[in-house]
Amino acid sequence: MAHREELSSFLKSARARLAPVDVGLPAGERRRTKGLRREEVAALAGMSVTWYTWFEQGREVQLSVPMIERLGRTLRLDANEREFLFALAQHRPPPLKSRIDEDIRPATQHLMDSLSIPALVIVEDWTVIGWNALVMRAFRDYAPLPRTERNLFKILMLSERYRSDPVHYREMGQRLVARFKWDYSRTSQPEIFDAIIAEMMAQSPLFSEFWAESTILPYSEHVNIALMPGIGDISFWHSSYGVEEVPGQRLILFAPRDEDSAQRLAILASSTRCALVT
Repeated sequence: MAHREELSSFLKSARARLAPVDVGLPAGERRRTKGLRREEVAALAGMSVTWYTWFEQGREVQLSVPMIERLGRTLRLDANEREFLFALAQHRPPPLKSRIDEDIRPATQHLMDSLSIPALVIVEDWTVIGWNALVMRAFRDYAPLPRTERNLFKILMLSERYRSDPVHYREMGQRLVARFKWDYSRTSQPEIFDAIIAEMMAQSPLFSEFWAESTILPYSEHVNIALMPGIGDISFWHSSYGVEEVPGQRLILFAPRDEDSAQRLAILASSTRCALVT
């Protein structure tokens, strides 16, 4: 019981010392108490309000290791506070933090090169680290870009290329921010996300608007269209998959959505193979 009471006091204190602006939320109306509300902490940590409320109240609620990690990142706990949280919640030290692996496995690259559809690999902060030739033809060539300019989230949100249709751009932006917020709640490198969030707050009013919402998206699949002069528009259905035994890497595949798109993609693939041979 003493542990539960201390856990409750600790969480309330950590929540009280954070202002909405500290976590990218608007200040909003005047608040009766300092700090974040329970529902704000729950949304940022990817938890239900009820579940977080029970946990903060010291009830017999068991949280998984990933959930405690997300909560610690949301509350901006330092290394000592993180260890203290695990000791109170699970009566054991926290797991060791692992380094994000940005090396593409030879088998993963071989798989992408063997596919007849565009494919790329991103790490948890959305930086593109691997791709095949069809990605270069259908979307963009990442090879000349330094790592700092290969962040897919910033490319999609900030590039003028995607703003020609305001309605579509707004819908895409809301979906991307909801997924980015989900990934942020699970990252082992919050400082990298914090830098991206600060940059986006300064450059994109749309990002600021959607970041203030509580919408989250735990999966990544949708339809997008590649405009291919001389071939025609190709409609893709894209989805993502975790790369086994490589934490943080995500393989994104772009499959043609209809028969016309499949035929146009086949033409693009054929011209790509010819270009590689010559």
